[in-house]
Amino acid sequence: MLFNSFEFLLFLPAVFILYWFVFNISVRWQNVLVLLASYFFYGWWSWKFMILLGVSTFIDYLYGFAVAAPSRKKAKLFLWLGIINNLGILAVFKYYNFFALQFQQGFELLGLHMNPVLLQVAIPIGISFYTFHGMSYVFDIYRGKQPPVKNFVDYAVFVSFFPLLVAGPIERASHLLPQIQKKRFFNYPQAVAGCRLILWGLFKKVVVADSLAVIADNIFSNYQDHNSVSLIIGVIAFAFQIYGDFSGYSDIALGTARLFGFELLSNFRFPYFSRDIAEFWRRWHISLSSWFRDYLYIPLGGSKQGIVKAVRNTFIIFLVSGFWHGASWNFITWGFIHACGFLPLLLLGRNRKHASDVVAQFRKYPTLKECWQMGTTFAFVSFAWVFFRAHDMKQALGYLKGIATNFKQPLAFHPNVFFYIIPLMAGDWWLRRDERNLRMPKRYKSIVYMAVALSIIFFFGKKTNFIYFQF
Repeated sequence: MLFNSFEFLLFLPAVFILYWFVFNISVRWQNVLVLLASYFFYGWWSWKFMILLGVSTFIDYLYGFAVAAPSRKKAKLFLWLGIINNLGILAVFKYYNFFALQFQQGFELLGLHMNPVLLQVAIPIGISFYTFHGMSYVFDIYRGKQPPVKNFVDYAVFVSFFPLLVAGPIERASHLLPQIQKKRFFNYPQAVAGCRLILWGLFKKVVVADSLAVIADNIFSNYQDHNSVSLIIGVIAFAFQIYGDFSGYSDIALGTARLFGFELLSNFRFPYFSRDIAEFWRRWHISLSSWFRDYLYIPLGGSKQGIVKAVRNTFIIFLVSGFWHGASWNFITWGFIHACGFLPLLLLGRNRKHASDVVAQFRKYPTLKECWQMGTTFAFVSFAWVFFRAHDMKQALGYLKGIATNFKQPLAFHPNVFFYIIPLMAGDWWLRRDERNLRMPKRYKSIVYMAVALSIIFFFGKKTNFIYFQF
């Protein structure tokens, strides 16, 4: 079920009413309702996907008790078995065909021919997200941050909570499970704030992202026919498309969770106002980058075992991040490019320079220096987006070659690109100090909310998938 669909507009109020007025007998009954609603929400696409989700959830639930064993040797064994189980699910459904084709090409270089058996099955929606939920659970139990959950329903809600199930944010067991297990009471200000986030998220997706998608898709699909300037506009259109699409989903997820008394982890903090690549990754897909930091980068030694290992670990997490997004060399290249951009900051000790502040924190407008920093960071990120958006390496390299050489093609103007970008960035600039606080002066509130709502209604109805559903 899509957030931007008429079905969800009926589903959400129905679950909300049942949750607060019928199943409010106890937290146990509320959790049962949330679990049923989550599986209905997920099964809307395919009941087969729902079975895989249920099996994966049950296996990780059992591993939780084994990882809590008093013997550290036994606990570590089951920790690795839990990791292998989750990675094995990903390997089969998401990466098997990629590796099979790579082996085929490798054997052909040696003069050997093989015809690998490829899986003709769609990648289950949200598989990368819920498997990472399962791994965070066993990791947190092993580290003593979270006891194993006795109630299976509580754990199943953690894995399958419908606002975050298919595209995050990737929650931590130690953060969300305590909220699931305690009694929840309706909080009117929290619910109102949730509705504001849903409204803003729908605006980002329905009005901005889906409109820019038409332009970006057209230019990327026919890049040979476009002028260099048009190709650059296509990259800009995609940069804001994916931001509006993914951050819009996250806003709707956070807002929906608030309606039911939950606070999820932040996933975006205005990444296009970043002044370097390190700051960008503290603001873009925060739940994934922090997951890799806590469960991969730090266990590998982080940056505390010498500069050589710090560089090695940096490249590992960026390459793994690229591979997490898709089983294709263009995604791995995307991760490699970001690792190269992060490396100078790491070597110079400047990777945490903007760890605790925002641009123009105590001013209305940025300085010229900050404008330059944001501009160059955005240009670097946009260059990398070409590899992320392209279907394969051939298209990515052809697109970049077109930017460098296609000066003779006729220029196709797309002034409407900035018609969608400007209000999005204006809203982000207003909110940059607090991504969850959508309050504004009363004299503007009614006009702004009405304009946003009317624009959503006008553009509503396309029912386009969110980009991150494929991951």
